[in-house]
Amino acid sequence: MRYAYALTTAVLLGGAATALTLNVPAGAQTAQNEPGTIQASTPRPGAPMSFADMVAKLQPAVVNISTTQRVKVQSVNPFAGTPFEQFGPQGGPTTQKAESLGSGFIISADGYVVTNNHVISAGNQKGVVVESITITLPDRREFKARLIGNDALSDLAVLKIDGQTNLPFVKFGDSTSTRVGDWVVAIGNPFGLGGSVTAGIVSAVHRTGLGQFDRFIQTDASINRGNSGGPMFDLNGAVIGINSQIYSPTGGNVGIGFAIPAEQAQPIIATLMKGAAVKRGYIGVGIQPLTPDIADAWGVDKGFGEIIRDVRPGEAADKAGIKRGDVVVKIGGKDVTPDQTLSNLTSSLTPGSRVPFEVIRDGKRLTLNVTLGERPPEDQLRQLDPSDDSTIPDGDSGSMAAASLGLQMRTLAPDEARQLGLDPTTRGVLVLNIAPNSDAASKIQRYDVITEANNQPVTTAAQIAAIVANAKRAGRPTVSLYIQRRGGGSGYVGVEIPR
Repeated sequence: MRYAYALTTAVLLGGAATALTLNVPAGAQTAQNEPGTIQASTPRPGAPMSFADMVAKLQPAVVNISTTQRVKVQSVNPFAGTPFEQFGPQGGPTTQKAESLGSGFIISADGYVVTNNHVISAGNQKGVVVESITITLPDRREFKARLIGNDALSDLAVLKIDGQTNLPFVKFGDSTSTRVGDWVVAIGNPFGLGGSVTAGIVSAVHRTGLGQFDRFIQTDASINRGNSGGPMFDLNGAVIGINSQIYSPTGGNVGIGFAIPAEQAQPIIATLMKGAAVKRGYIGVGIQPLTPDIADAWGVDKGFGEIIRDVRPGEAADKAGIKRGDVVVKIGGKDVTPDQTLSNLTSSLTPGSRVPFEVIRDGKRLTLNVTLGERPPEDQLRQLDPSDDSTIPDGDSGSMAAASLGLQMRTLAPDEARQLGLDPTTRGVLVLNIAPNSDAASKIQRYDVITEANNQPVTTAAQIAAIVANAKRAGRPTVSLYIQRRGGGSGYVGVEIPR
């Protein structure tokens, strides 16, 4: 099993951000496999024999960031249950001090510093208060830092060293031109080891699935806990990424590290430097990927688009006429793809702007103009539906394997929706059993409620059977089912139709 870790410490790469030209000496050319000789290989143009000159220029701007935190903990009486119990702590919370380490980098001579939000914040930990932030430069000068702004969703923060005018700093580069296979250099404080330098290549770009709005640069340069907030440099000495996360079963480097790309970080950092909050576009929908089985069921192209799983009443999408089951394929003329998702595109747009959304509905392309709202705070978006473990009676045996899908179903009774934690007005078909060798077994659970089949409302197993039969006659390999699940959760699944 692999685990994603936010890196708890990071180091900034320092120095003036001037473009560096690395002269590569010509290597001796000898015939391969010539007896008695050692083959000397000449690096390709642009590949340095050493990173030392570049690191010497950049390292002064990479800093260590430490925080002092006040933590409330429950006291434990070591004498509890003994005659000496009265001499120990009598319970209740006590306050302890703790420290955390991270990295950052200076981006201006007057002391603006960039790092990860998780380096300088308590996160979601209850009873933790960050009391002070200290920045230590490679020359061992220490400064108290002031928090200018932070954004939890992007995991970025901007600090300020006051009273300075001539600090070393680095500049951002163009991460949009970064290619898989390019050299990168990271400088940081892994495991508290200050000033560590590692190099590697870009393993992937636009890596998604680690954060709601993130498209990370992946690298095999050694990045470990403590590198958080530190810079990733290209060979021109420009910051193209901010080290943020790793994949590892142990918490140590296994060659899979991730950095927030400069193209994504720069506009957020510019907003935070002004002391303003980051505002993101919002349309008020639930979405899910357009998987190959659902694409087959609906007869739409694969690889582009995302499905609208639900539409929140009164929000921007609802007002513009977007409906559940629409496949959004373009936003503002840009394709919706696994690398450029609906969430990425929407969140990067300005609230209040009017943007064309191209959707596929019932096989037809429509363009709907959406006036974007502003994304609410995350705590308002978290909606936890109550779980209900009530036993739902099987009733009659239902229709087994409607058209051989492997499902035993019957009509949902009026009072059962409430028992399942669903809207009491829900109408659909209740799944009673699932054949273990069917494709549905890996996608549907007992007591799921099917409300649509191939975008048609259903309330009986016979209706589902008829829709499956029509799909089979049309040569479709799958049928899509819209399900609502006990305790919350809904969405489309594509189920294979056995031949």
